[in-house]
Amino acid sequence: MNRHIQQLYRIAKQDHRYIIGLMSGTSLDGLDIALCKIQGAGRDTKVEVLQFVTMPYPASFRTQIRQVFAKQNCNQQTLTGLHAYVGLVHASLVLDALKRWKIPPDTIDIIASHGQTVFHAPQILTQDFSLPNGTLQIGDGDHIAVKTGIITVSDFRQKHIAAGGEGAPLAAYGDFLLFSDNEENRILLNIGGIANFTFLPKRESAHQAFASDIGPGNTLMNQYMLKYVGLEMDEDATLAKQGQVCPVLLAGLLQERFLSYPFPKTTGPELFNLSYLEKQQQLTQTTQLSHADVMATLNAFAATAIIQGIQAAVKDLDAIAVYISGGGLHNPLLMENIKAGLPHIKVSSISKLGINPDAKEACLFSVLANETLAGNIEHVALLENAPAVCMGKISLPQ
Repeated sequence: MNRHIQQLYRIAKQDHRYIIGLMSGTSLDGLDIALCKIQGAGRDTKVEVLQFVTMPYPASFRTQIRQVFAKQNCNQQTLTGLHAYVGLVHASLVLDALKRWKIPPDTIDIIASHGQTVFHAPQILTQDFSLPNGTLQIGDGDHIAVKTGIITVSDFRQKHIAAGGEGAPLAAYGDFLLFSDNEENRILLNIGGIANFTFLPKRESAHQAFASDIGPGNTLMNQYMLKYVGLEMDEDATLAKQGQVCPVLLAGLLQERFLSYPFPKTTGPELFNLSYLEKQQQLTQTTQLSHADVMATLNAFAATAIIQGIQAAVKDLDAIAVYISGGGLHNPLLMENIKAGLPHIKVSSISKLGINPDAKEACLFSVLANETLAGNIEHVALLENAPAVCMGKISLPQ
């Protein structure tokens, strides 16, 4: 028997596993690396985040990714090369993190790598029904496994699509296993480039858990800042705070049909991008707005889409709590707008549930890899409109 297959069997049978979760989002700011100790599986899963770091990407690396990111057309040679190169970069960053933590690579059981999404193409977005739902994450798992010497589970989204899903959001699987509660109806809101949430009804409730994208999180604000201000983001909402919301433009932005589609649904910067903003500015005759006013309006747009999505999900329910993670948590104006729009709902950081909000997504991919090794599909069979699957392809070192 292949020694790595024997190793996989041993890892799956262990009482606990040391799994490194990797997450690189649409903001392209860096690679989130979470070292997790995971015991059990299913609803018996217990996770301890032992170490966490975000390894920032050099500007040159972000520029390379943007050559193919969310583009209808790109250079095939560049895309193909980046698939391997992103894997090698991520592997190097993992090794750097382990060196920083003074942890030998051979003490790690598994790497769980989300990869870098470069194009998301569900039919709901493309309206092309001649092709199935599709999504593409680059950062080849074999390159990570060979360079680090650590078995790697990657490319999680393809199994979700193959089983009838849209490939996103996947957070529901980990959220359902870790954060369901007896007393609260919970919304676990993640604000990355795109805002998405997992709805977790009280245990024993007649409602079912589900996950859905809501609309733009940081993506439009980040894209605008990069193009017009030359910065990656509006740190601390400094520019947006100087502006005034334009009601006419905000109303125009909120006309997008996606926002009214029923849950669950999925989207990406393929829809919510600067072309969309520019079209709405032309339609609403607001092309002369200052950068500060545009940023204030984009901030309000993200908040309003989130507020309306949460209100629709929890209609007629009580004992509701919203727990937030992701980069948007660090935008004080966005948080202020969301809390103002949900005055009768408890809104707080997911740190209240005992997990670092910046580490949550990377941690959840560790949980998905753990389920692939030690779980089974029955653990997530109660999720609404989500295929019961264990996800990820397994790459063995040399």
